[in-house]
Amino acid sequence: MSFKKLMAYDKGFKLAMEIFEVSKKFPKEETYSLTDQVRRSTRSVCANIAEAYRKRKYEKHFISKLTDSDAENSETQVWLSFAEACGYISSSQSREFEDQSEEIGRLIQFMINNPGKFGVQ
Repeated sequence: MSFKKLMAYDKGFKLAMEIFEVSKKFPKEETYSLTDQVRRSTRSVCANIAEAYRKRKYEKHFISKLTDSDAENSETQVWLSFAEACGYISSSQSREFEDQSEEIGRLIQFMINNPGKFGVQ
């Protein structure tokens, strides 16, 4: 199975692309701060899931990369809070993105708590 078939990866990728589209409308002065940070953290969620899956032969490496992914997911929530507070996204958009992020976090936690279901020996 490919890491791309993992539900956490799929949902993370979709959220990253939604945030990418919304962040295109952020002010130019945010290009090298908020815009880059929120894009980077959302993409890193997926990248760390992919790395974890490839390291699943070693349980500690698998879990370590997943905890990195979970941390990046939490960082995304922080940047979204800033985007809302600055008026770049609406509170309903922020809530929708946060709900998606929370679901991704639950999926990552499931993987951390059940490594055997993902081929970890």
